[in-house]
Amino acid sequence: MNNMEQYDGEDYMPQEDDWDRDLLLDPAWEKQQRKTFTAWCNSHLRKAGTQIENIEEDFRDGLKLMLLLEVISGERLPKPERGKMRVHKISNVNKALDFIAGKGVKLVSIGAEEIVDGNAKMTLGMIWTIILRFAIQDISVEETSAKEGLLLWCQRKTAPYKNVNIQNFHISWKDGLGFCALIHRHRPELIDYGKLRKDDPMTNLNTAFDVAEKYLDIPKMLDAEDIISTLRPDEKAVMTYVSCYYHAFSGKQKAETAANRICKVLAVNQENEQLMEDYEKLASDLLEWIRRTIPWLENRLPENTMQAMQQKLEDFRDYRRLHKPPKVQEKCQLEINFNTLQTKLRLSNRPAFMPSEGKMVSDINNAWGNLEGAEKGYEEWLLNEIRRLERLDHLAEKFRQKAAIHEAWTEGKEEMLQKHDYETASLSEIKALLKKHEAFESDLAAHQDRVEQIAAIAQELNELDYYDSPSVNARCQRICDQWDTLGALTQKRSEALQRTEKLLETIDQLYLEFAKRAAPFNNWMEGAMEDLQDTFIVHTIEEIQGLSTAHEQFKATLPEADKERQAILGIHNEIAKIVQTYHVNMAGTNPYTTINPQEINAKWDKVRQLVPQRDQALIEEHARQQNNERLRRQFANQANVIGPWIQTKMEEIGRISIEMHGTLEDQLTHLRQYEKSIVNYKPKIDQLEGDHQLIQEALIFDNKHTNYTMEHIRVGWEQLLTTIARTINEIENQILTRDAKGISQEQLNEYRASFNHFDRKRSGIMDAEDFKTCLISIGYNLGENEFSRIMSIVDPNRMGMVTFQAFIDFMSRETADTDTADQVMASFKVLAGDKNYILADELRRELPPDQAEYCIARMAPYTGPDGVPGALDYMSFSTALYGESDL
Repeated sequence: MNNMEQYDGEDYMPQEDDWDRDLLLDPAWEKQQRKTFTAWCNSHLRKAGTQIENIEEDFRDGLKLMLLLEVISGERLPKPERGKMRVHKISNVNKALDFIAGKGVKLVSIGAEEIVDGNAKMTLGMIWTIILRFAIQDISVEETSAKEGLLLWCQRKTAPYKNVNIQNFHISWKDGLGFCALIHRHRPELIDYGKLRKDDPMTNLNTAFDVAEKYLDIPKMLDAEDIISTLRPDEKAVMTYVSCYYHAFSGKQKAETAANRICKVLAVNQENEQLMEDYEKLASDLLEWIRRTIPWLENRLPENTMQAMQQKLEDFRDYRRLHKPPKVQEKCQLEINFNTLQTKLRLSNRPAFMPSEGKMVSDINNAWGNLEGAEKGYEEWLLNEIRRLERLDHLAEKFRQKAAIHEAWTEGKEEMLQKHDYETASLSEIKALLKKHEAFESDLAAHQDRVEQIAAIAQELNELDYYDSPSVNARCQRICDQWDTLGALTQKRSEALQRTEKLLETIDQLYLEFAKRAAPFNNWMEGAMEDLQDTFIVHTIEEIQGLSTAHEQFKATLPEADKERQAILGIHNEIAKIVQTYHVNMAGTNPYTTINPQEINAKWDKVRQLVPQRDQALIEEHARQQNNERLRRQFANQANVIGPWIQTKMEEIGRISIEMHGTLEDQLTHLRQYEKSIVNYKPKIDQLEGDHQLIQEALIFDNKHTNYTMEHIRVGWEQLLTTIARTINEIENQILTRDAKGISQEQLNEYRASFNHFDRKRSGIMDAEDFKTCLISIGYNLGENEFSRIMSIVDPNRMGMVTFQAFIDFMSRETADTDTADQVMASFKVLAGDKNYILADELRRELPPDQAEYCIARMAPYTGPDGVPGALDYMSFSTALYGESDL
């Protein structure tokens, strides 16, 4: 019976490997096949609690044959006949043969009658057909299958071993090294391959057969003596035995693959968790620094002295120069880390990272904005407070000077006005007293302006919250009270003198004239000395020029004043001449005034002495204002260049990020060149900071030569650094997305063109309506629910806007080849041996220690009805890895 079983061209084995009846005539081969096939059948029948002893006898009734097919196929066959008659046995065998034929196997010349009759050759042929179909056909290695696939698998696994050359399934296995190599390749701890010798096939074969039976659950299907003694071992027996090796080790390979997949997923998860922890810590530290700094900047408690306020200004400069710049870098790095983390999460198919409450990038930006608002207000307050203290110091000194002059003038005036000397005076003396009193009234009226000035200065000091206002108010009140008293006393004395005026008719006109002219001239000199010694504060060169002009005008009046002085002195000389000529009995003093020529000359000399001192003070102040003007122009010249340069760079970076010139790498290179040129510009910013510090030290508060302040330049510079860093990070993330998702440059250009077309504001961001219009234009049929779902993907933070990065992720995510929760769940099921739960020992055996413990710590206990103590739920854990439920 040639070709006991045959297949179509694609079925199982090539034609030359079909069953050949003539080969069964060799007793040695028949013996090998009988032993091998019997052992193979028993390896499956024992799963059903039975076995066979004689292969041709035990299958005659068809019952164990049907049982064998049910075990190896996992399917139910028709119910067998339980009768003992021949017809019942033939019926059972036919059911088995029909089942085999139903699996696509064409059986030729094998009939149920021959099996029932115990035909050994036909029975062995039928078993070989079953082995081919259920043990060898499904083997597939590198596009080869069945026998060729099994042979290629053996060659691949034994290639690294010396003295092993597998070319067939007969003589290549006689020395036993092939079997030992297969075992050592997969389980090196079971065999010491280095001690095996090619010239000792008996030891090699028995070692392989014993180890396979003891540790791999592969029964002994061959005898070492039969293989060694046979010139050409039976190919089918060897194939049957080797296929058991393949099936034993293929399960191990699947477990390794599953473990590797789990390790990969867990490694990504652990890395992302570390990035999240790093972001949380950096955000917390930055927010804590802002929280501590804002109250300091919001403190508006003024100091009483200029020195204390200058120290506050110096502390603020240290904050600007030393403390804030590192925090600007931390804020920029925080945004970069957040964007990188979100990109990695999207690429690994993980849900977007949501920071803790109050630690979003927008929260940090809001806090930073509050910090800068407080900072700006604090600087303005410092400058205003310094101006206020400067004004206060000037007013306080002016108040003290005027008060001292007035108090010196009023000294003794009350006692003088309260005298009753007119009661015993002669007529001439009464006349003198009356004229003297008239002169005093003139002097009193002249001092009215000074008293009003003192009160006005005190009022202004109160309005500006001068710290020593109580003492100023007290002194001012004493002066005002005394002034009222002087007015009342003056009025009273005037009335008394007028009552006695009718009794007094003689008066020395010369004394009277001297007194009348000397008093205002004396008052003029005192006013001149006061003005010449008055301190001045100016902030512009125009103000100092105005003071200089006024001073020159004052000097022009000195000749006329000198003439008046000489005229007054001439009156005194005339008095002296009359006294000497007419021997007038005089008391030696002018009865109408206390002013004497010596006092006039002394004050005049003092005025002449103060004039050049005033000239020198004005010259020095003029030089200082010229230097301030130079500092203003120096700062303005630089600021008027740096300000437009920063604006230009911001616009150029915006165009680079929107336009599509070259590849992403070209754009990244271009941006880094811009970044380098920007960093190289930093010395000019530092130089401008130095000029600004000189201006502040000179207490210059305005600059008409430029509209740019240092605050404008600082804010613009910080925004420029942040914008270039953020733009570079966006391009780097686009490169990551492109490489990870396999997006071509042409696709990326198309995405950019579509995005730019609908980015109507050219801001690099589409709002929700523009994004919806874009989706409709490329073929999406959107309902409200579908669009809401898509927006939750591209805008997880619900900002109402879509960035270009999110747009790329959405357009490419549908075709991305990423791990899924189902794939991870299937991998865990392989490790668990098809159970719905997994044990901690299984995880520790299959996974690296750290990742095994990671899983054990996070897996919930399994609660299914088929669970055992210590069972873990790997299904909910796999789902939680992808954000689909909570751990």
